[in-house]
Amino acid sequence: MTTEPDLDPDDFGFADPATDQSFENALAKARDGIRLSVDDATELLATGTATDGIDPVRKEAVLELADRRRAELVGDEVTFVANLNNNVTTACNTGCLFCNFKDSAHAFEADSDVDHAGFTKTPAESRAIVDDALEMGIYEVCSVSGLHPALALNADHHERLAAHDDPASTVNYKPPEAYATDPGTYVDQIEAMSVDGVHLHSMTPEEAYHARRGTDWSYEAVYRELADAGLDSAPGTAAEILVDEVRDVICPGKIRTDDWVTAMEGAMAAGLDTTSTMMYGHVETVEHRATHLGVIRDLQDRTGGITEFVPLSFIHQNTPLYRQGVVDGGPSRDEDELVVAVARLFLDNVEHVQASWVKSGDAHGLKLLNCGADDFMGTILSEEITKRAGGQHGEYRSFDDYVEMITAIGRTPVERSTDYRTRRRIDPDDGPHGPLLGPRADGSPMLPGDDADEPGAGSAPADD
Repeated sequence: MTTEPDLDPDDFGFADPATDQSFENALAKARDGIRLSVDDATELLATGTATDGIDPVRKEAVLELADRRRAELVGDEVTFVANLNNNVTTACNTGCLFCNFKDSAHAFEADSDVDHAGFTKTPAESRAIVDDALEMGIYEVCSVSGLHPALALNADHHERLAAHDDPASTVNYKPPEAYATDPGTYVDQIEAMSVDGVHLHSMTPEEAYHARRGTDWSYEAVYRELADAGLDSAPGTAAEILVDEVRDVICPGKIRTDDWVTAMEGAMAAGLDTTSTMMYGHVETVEHRATHLGVIRDLQDRTGGITEFVPLSFIHQNTPLYRQGVVDGGPSRDEDELVVAVARLFLDNVEHVQASWVKSGDAHGLKLLNCGADDFMGTILSEEITKRAGGQHGEYRSFDDYVEMITAIGRTPVERSTDYRTRRRIDPDDGPHGPLLGPRADGSPMLPGDDADEPGAGSAPADD
């Protein structure tokens, strides 16, 4: 069980944002296709910082403009993937206050008698999970895990970490034999999950930091070794809000903004595509959200390697921030809609914006597709991070679910590869529907009967 720090809600407030811009000017710039500033984005996200609350008329103007921009740039297709979440471990001592996915790594030690609901998978177990999922037609594996102290990049990294004085406290390292289950190395896990040409999407900037801790290795070198082992792309998660004064509140043990950016640059220098994310709706202001979007756009200007932006609505129910009264909830639906819309208008160099049915549910997720989003996630097969935080919207969507929902809003369902370079438009009348892009996919529905009462049936616990 993880011990939580004592938090005083009065210590976590930020001043209300104010800019030298006006909402009307910002909207006019967006309408005219002029690149927006961070101040512009702040005004649009707030529907005007000079007034309290979200103005419904102004909000609808932003949403309409963003939806029009989406149609101009990417058309009426709504894309999704056939994917599996397979996370290696929940063991983590980082102590992020927005997270309920983790379990204290001490509970996993061989001599521990602490009860916990977490897991650590061996490389062989990860491989078996992926192999089974390939039989159902998936072609993407997403793996995002806790920072297990025994996880090292490779055998050489184990030796370097063990050579430190008091490695447990100086470099967050204990040898695998200290734990009930050996997770192997990062290279071992990547090699294990790289089955039959499946696309492996893994190693966040935070995990890459963990895979080079205690060394002078560059992020590029780490990602190159992982790419040689089978890694295909890297998720731009662990971003939360890319403003250090916010990170000091919600994740003081995590890497800083500059290090996150450096890690992403290293992944792209190693030839990997990346995604980008923002987890919002906790202690940050709309100005922080706009600044975060600015960091992503600047990064994309320099690299061009970001395939999509993924807004992640904070799920609060089971998190330390909520339990200790720092927040009383997550973002409103109005905020969700404005984040998607302003991302579409501001991120003029990132082609795709995702809507999340895991975070928002089906109905509101579909609404977000009319606010500027054009991607609707994936089948997932099993989801743990949002569920552990209190999410209520399930763990699995079938291809038939996708086709029915997307056609209901007058859009075209499209099966896509992770990198968006391969796409298959789906005929709604040619059902039942299943994936065709996977190495073993034959168009069959992914789960027998697609039983909505058993999301993820037949799949092992895993996560995004």
